[in-house]
Amino acid sequence: MLIIDNLTVRIAGRSLLEDASARVTPGARVGLIGRNGTGKSTLFNVITGQLGAETGSVSLPPRWRIGRLAQEAPNGPESLLKVVLQAPSERTDLLAEAETATDPNRIAEIQSRLADIGAHAAPARAAAILSGLGFSPSDQQRPCTEFSGGWRMRVALAATLFAEPDLLLLDEPTNYLDLEGTLWLQDHLAKYPHTMIVVSHDRDLLDNSVNQILALEAKKLTLYKGGYSDFERLRSERLALDQKMIKKQEAQRAHLQAFVDRFRAKATKARQAQSRIKMLAKMQPIVSMTTDDVRPINIPAPDKLLSPPIIATDGVAVGYEPGHPVLSGVSLRIDNDDRIALLGSNGNGKSTLVKLLAGRLKPERGTVTRAAPLKVGYFAQHQVDELDLNDSPYDHVRRLMPDQPEARIRARVGAIGFSGDAGNTKVEKLSGGEKARLMLGLSTFEAPHLIILDEPTNHLDIDSRGALIEAINDFPGAVILVSHDRYLLEACVDRLWLVAGGKVKPFDGDIEDYHRFILSEGKPSSVAKAAPRVDPAEARRAAAEKRAETAPLRKQIQKAEADIAQLNKQLAKLDNTLGDGELFVKDPARAADLSKTRANVVAAIAKAEEEWLAASSALEQA
Repeated sequence: MLIIDNLTVRIAGRSLLEDASARVTPGARVGLIGRNGTGKSTLFNVITGQLGAETGSVSLPPRWRIGRLAQEAPNGPESLLKVVLQAPSERTDLLAEAETATDPNRIAEIQSRLADIGAHAAPARAAAILSGLGFSPSDQQRPCTEFSGGWRMRVALAATLFAEPDLLLLDEPTNYLDLEGTLWLQDHLAKYPHTMIVVSHDRDLLDNSVNQILALEAKKLTLYKGGYSDFERLRSERLALDQKMIKKQEAQRAHLQAFVDRFRAKATKARQAQSRIKMLAKMQPIVSMTTDDVRPINIPAPDKLLSPPIIATDGVAVGYEPGHPVLSGVSLRIDNDDRIALLGSNGNGKSTLVKLLAGRLKPERGTVTRAAPLKVGYFAQHQVDELDLNDSPYDHVRRLMPDQPEARIRARVGAIGFSGDAGNTKVEKLSGGEKARLMLGLSTFEAPHLIILDEPTNHLDIDSRGALIEAINDFPGAVILVSHDRYLLEACVDRLWLVAGGKVKPFDGDIEDYHRFILSEGKPSSVAKAAPRVDPAEARRAAAEKRAETAPLRKQIQKAEADIAQLNKQLAKLDNTLGDGELFVKDPARAADLSKTRANVVAAIAKAEEEWLAASSALEQA
C-alpha cells in the first residue's frame, strides 16, 4: 500500500501540500486531478524520492518497483524495439544476472522465474505496445535517432508500460499522442495489473481507465471511488452538504449568541450564559470546499455569416514537394454551421489539410473556392512557442490594435482572459495553459468565420477544457478540430472526416465506432463503413436538406431562449417589488395583482422551458 501521511511540501516558499494524507491500496488505478500549478507533479517527485517533504512521510512496500515516464526522450542508435526491451524490469534484471551467475541452483531459479513471468513472450508484448502507440513493424526496427522528439517520447512511454512496475506514475501521458494512440492507451491502462497513478485532464481516460480519483484541492488530498463522472457527482453532493451544514451551524451560533446577549447580565441565568459561551468557543467552524471558477474563454463571433459554402475544394492535390502530394483527390465542402473533427493517426496528413484550409498551403492540382471575405482563425499547439517571451499579453494585443485607445486595448486583453495586472505579466512567467489561452485569443482576434483548432487542449486543465467546449459551442461560425481529447470531440462535433492513405473521406459512424475501428487494428469490418464512397453532389444535397429540416427547430429553440430570458427579467422585477413588505400594507390590492402576475410568469417560464427541452431533444435526434 502507498501511504501518504500528513505531508507538507513547500517550493520556493510557496506551500503546495499541507498535512495531506491518502491511502492507495495495491492494484488501485488512480487518477490524480487538480488545477494546473497545484502540485501534482511535485507529489510525484516526493513519491519517487526526488524531492523531500517539510513534514510527513510517504511509505511504500519495500520490494515495490516504481516506474515513471522519463523526462527526456531516448535518442540512441538502438532500434525502437530494443529500447523498449531494455527498459528496467524484473526480466531485464534476471537476464543480466543470468549472464554472470555460476551457481547451478541460482541459474535454475532464474530460468524458472523467467518462464513464470513469460519472458519468452516479451518481444511480442513490446511490439504490441509500440504498435498501439502508432509504430508500424518497420518503424520498430528503425533507430531512435530517426524520429522526432514527440515520437521518441512515445517510445519512452512504451518502455515504461512494458516494464509493468508495481507503482506506475504517469504525468499527462496523452500530451504526445494523437486520438488513435489515446484510445489505445485508455484501454491498456484499464487493464493494468498493478497499482497506477495517472495525472490527466482527459475526462474520457479518467472515466474509463481508473477506478479511483485522488483530488488535490486546497492543499489537501481527497480520495473518491469511481471515475471522473462519479467524482463530479460526489463532489457536488459534498459541496451541497457543506453549505447546508454551514447554514445550520450559523443558525445554531446565532441562537446561542442571542441567549448570551440576552441573559449574560441576569444573575439567575449567568451560569447558563457562561455554559453557552463555552459551547460557542468549542464550536469549530465548518470549512467548505473551495470552488474557484475558471475564467471563460471567448471566441468573437463574425460580424456577418457568409453565403455557403464558405470553402469548397474539387480534386485537390496538396503537399510540400512538387510531384509528391501528401493528399490527393480532395473534394469537400464546409458550411457556416459545420462542426468537423479530423481523424487519422499522425503523419497521415491532418496538418497538411488544415494548412490547405487555412490558406497556408497552395494546391498543386484542383481548385479551392473560398467565400469572400472569408476570415480563418488557425490555432496550432506549436504556435505557443512563437509568442514573444519578453512581452506581456497587453503587448501582444497592442500590436494588433495600434491606433486604438488604451481603454479598448485593456478591455480586449481582459476579454482574452488577462484582466488587471495579469495583462502585464511577461509570457515567460505564464503557465502552459495561460500561454495556450493567450494564443487562442490572438488566433481568433479578427472574429473569423472559420476556426481551425489543432490540439487546443494541451496544457489546459479539465475546467479550462470545459470553458473551451462552451466557447466552441457558442461560436456561430464553422469549426474544424484536431484533438486527442475524445470528450471534447463528442461534445463539439457532428461530422467526422478520416484522413488516411492520402485521402480525405467522411467517416460513417461516431467516435465510439472509430474507437472500435482502431482497437480492431483498422479492419473495415469493425464498423458499418469506415470511409464510404459518397458522391459530393449527393452529400451536399443531403446536408442542405438536413439543415433545412432542422432550421425550424433551431428557430424554436432561439425563441424559447429569448422568451425565458425576458420572463426571468420580468420575474426579477416582480420579486424586487414584492420584496417591499410595506406594499401589502399600503396597497394590498396592487400587491395581490402583482402576486397573481408573478404566478402567471412562473407558469410561462415553465412552459417555455418545456418547449425549449422538446425542441432541443428533437434537434438532437435529427
